[in-house]
Amino acid sequence: MSDLNSLSARCTSAIHRVHARISTMTRPATGFTSMPEPRTIGIYARGKQLAAGNFLFAGHLVTKADTSIWDIDAPDDVFTQELHGFSWLDDLAAAGDTQTRELAQTWVWCWIDRFGRGRGAGWTPDLTGRRLIRWISHALFLLRARDSEQSEAFYRSLAQQTIFLSRRWHKTLPGLPRFEALTGLIYAGLSLEGMARHVEPAIKALDKECRSQVDEQGGIPTRNPEELLEVFTLLTWAATALSEVGLTASEMHRQTIERVAPTLRTLRHADGGLARFHGGGRGLEGRLDSALAESPIKKRQADGLAMGFARLSAGRTSVVVDASPPPRGESSINAHASTLAFELTSGRRPVIVNCGSGASFGEDWRRAGRATPSHSTLSLAGLSSARLGEEGRGWRDEKLVEGAREVPILMSKAPDGLRFEGGHDGYERTHGLTHARTLELTFDGRGMVGEDLLVALDDRAKRRFDCIMDANVLQGVPFDLRFHLHPEADANLDMGGGAVSIALKSGELWVFRHESTAKLAVEPSIFLEKGRLKPRGTKQIVLTGVALEYSTRIRWSLSKADETSMAIRDLSRDELD
Repeated sequence: MSDLNSLSARCTSAIHRVHARISTMTRPATGFTSMPEPRTIGIYARGKQLAAGNFLFAGHLVTKADTSIWDIDAPDDVFTQELHGFSWLDDLAAAGDTQTRELAQTWVWCWIDRFGRGRGAGWTPDLTGRRLIRWISHALFLLRARDSEQSEAFYRSLAQQTIFLSRRWHKTLPGLPRFEALTGLIYAGLSLEGMARHVEPAIKALDKECRSQVDEQGGIPTRNPEELLEVFTLLTWAATALSEVGLTASEMHRQTIERVAPTLRTLRHADGGLARFHGGGRGLEGRLDSALAESPIKKRQADGLAMGFARLSAGRTSVVVDASPPPRGESSINAHASTLAFELTSGRRPVIVNCGSGASFGEDWRRAGRATPSHSTLSLAGLSSARLGEEGRGWRDEKLVEGAREVPILMSKAPDGLRFEGGHDGYERTHGLTHARTLELTFDGRGMVGEDLLVALDDRAKRRFDCIMDANVLQGVPFDLRFHLHPEADANLDMGGGAVSIALKSGELWVFRHESTAKLAVEPSIFLEKGRLKPRGTKQIVLTGVALEYSTRIRWSLSKADETSMAIRDLSRDELD
């Protein structure tokens, strides 16, 4: 199966190159008929770093002053793809001075000279769509002080890429890659002379993609919050570009935006960042605020699940729980074994987190980040609640298998707050045990009580558990209950080892306690964050114990210390790499 997938991918890539070269034989387009306003948000500091010769992409830093971006040796394919996608153009435009503008112009025309004839890694539909959006959005920035010959080459390349995209968008993967390709095609069709014929087919294809990839609750199959944000952003950009030329987005297009916006608000923590699940991070700085500002829908999803996640929020505290089975099939390639894991944020400060995606730090970190022990939940006997498939050696074969199938949940009011109750059967087949979790957040957001239960629910499960006990010579089934802390949270054992004090930079002090026979410890952990050069060291609270009976209960609490003020002035977030 792995060899067939690899052969198919090589064939698709080869056909892309053929169509790219055919497309570049044409000489259409001499200018713009209209130009969308720039919607992308870059980061000034990154633009200045690029100008200084510091190329940070896909977790790799290459430092070469006075060197073209196309002359550096890319460490891996992901690095190369980020170069050809041109998202870095946003950062140079954000800096916006003469030096960064001239650098952007030099690198764009260098791409046209080197790769514009259909050569290189950039000729895939998703990268071409991403590149077209940036070139068109920043056209005024790029064309300033360019002569007519350079301008003609720029327009010609835009049109040739548009023709390639019109031929090949349907061969990109469903989901985010196809949304990127189609949005780029809409941008180009609306903006370039002679390309208007591509707009209507792209709109129809975008409607079809909305219908197949975004469900009634505003979720996508991968259940990746950051990927949902990118899809939402592309949809809002396309709708705005259409309205700017007097056209109206389709009913399906508008309804999809209206469904996704409340889901994103539900998945947003109190500090403004997204919950980090299934390969997603917090989202690019400013992207979430900008996308939601474009939407007329200002509410969150009603109580219950949003894309399979449950939310508890009160006072300054937000809690997001992974409360559904993990993605399956092709959608699980980047999914994590995180069922019933949660994250907790207090005001502007993340407290309990998941380790995150290690994809930018290499294959080993990527696999480690997907495992259950890298999430704030219970893991049994060192196993994950879902396992990686063994079909092949490449990441394209690493789908999740044998994960939880039944994840019943209930959201209700507790006597003094909000309650989440859920369970999953991810360990039932291996150990006969079901993991159930209850979380109660107080109405003022100053405390949360949790209970984790391992239970054999029926005779079949009990027999399976007995077999495991016999195999372990009645020593029980070991478990670890983990609470990963954000790197800026300082944790120390307190009260003679019976509690953990968690100090935040805002001045808040949280205290973790438990009621069980498990051993409490503070151990090293890792925080995997996109855009950084290496994983960040942090800590985790770990309750270690053994399940000896058909039912094992672990109760714990996390609450603000009495001396922590109700209101805290917290204006700065100094996060150093």
